[in-house]
Amino acid sequence: MLNKIFRTLITLAGILIGMLSAYGLKDLEFINGIMRIQGSTTNTAIFSTVISILFGIIFYLLSPFIINLITSFITSIEGSIQRIPTGDIISGLAGLIVGLVLANLLVSSFIKFLSATPLLSVIGTIISAIVNIVCGVLGIKIAMKKKGEFARSASFLKKFTREKKPKEKTPVGATPKVLDTSVIIDGRIFDILKTGFVEGTIVIPSFVLEELRHIADSSDSLKRTRGRRGLDLLNQIQKELPIKIEISEKDFPSLQEVDTKLLKLAEEVKGKVITNDFNLNKVAEFQGVPVLNINELSNAIKPVVIPGEEMHLSIVKDGKESGQGVSYLDDGTMIVVEGGKRHLGEDVDVIVTSVLQTAAGRMIFAKMK
Repeated sequence: MLNKIFRTLITLAGILIGMLSAYGLKDLEFINGIMRIQGSTTNTAIFSTVISILFGIIFYLLSPFIINLITSFITSIEGSIQRIPTGDIISGLAGLIVGLVLANLLVSSFIKFLSATPLLSVIGTIISAIVNIVCGVLGIKIAMKKKGEFARSASFLKKFTREKKPKEKTPVGATPKVLDTSVIIDGRIFDILKTGFVEGTIVIPSFVLEELRHIADSSDSLKRTRGRRGLDLLNQIQKELPIKIEISEKDFPSLQEVDTKLLKLAEEVKGKVITNDFNLNKVAEFQGVPVLNINELSNAIKPVVIPGEEMHLSIVKDGKESGQGVSYLDDGTMIVVEGGKRHLGEDVDVIVTSVLQTAAGRMIFAKMK
């Protein structure tokens, strides 16, 4: 329906352009020689009607292409605007308005003088346009550079215009924590935040939300489930936990990788990245960005086991080496028992011989008592 309305409007615009074109073409000697328009109202009307209908048909045929071109242009502009923070847009518009007002005040006194003759009128129009463009651009640039000062001034004035609202309590010295996509999908971050051990503002970048949305819309059922679980977890954190959540609209169009954008954002907000991505952890360490890895936290809070300690456990499967049996603690820690293969499915007493700590987790080696 909307497409039909646009095609009709474009056709009407073509007819109007045809009428204006016919008005200009009828004075040409070539046209007069063929149509004999001069002095003939009927011929003039026929000529204008034919040209208008011809332009209307041309614009009707071209309307799909024109609509697609306008739609693509609007989509491109919309995408560019969405990547710009709301505060920047408001500041830019305010600067543009102030710049245009000043430009009109500057040129208003010259317009009367320059409108004395047609030539001066044209020159005045050109000067007016240039001044408006220059002042508008200057207004935008100045507003963007000074927006921080404007915000501080507005905050200062608010103290005298209305009562103070109770501020959210943020621990002194607490740095912002930027969440990675993988740690949101993992799900353990909710329980960690619930304990209150993580302090400061939780920052969720808009590009991470966009990546989660793409995962949730994936054709792969497993990815789709993980993406939706991540989005549900964010809603749960926002509704149930008494912590400050901030959605950062800042983006870095020149950077392609989400992980690279994440580290850049953490640098700018002087915060720390929370992740469980081993590779991102290494890149962050190389770039000097502080990282909180929940896998390292999980390993750190596992019960301490020392060589010589006795344990009672159940052998659940064979080990890789001959004669070995494998058991697991409640937290998932693997225990490799020498000589445990012959006791498969049995509860046995073992003695811990050594503990191996790796980046992937911890392994305990033991022997039969």
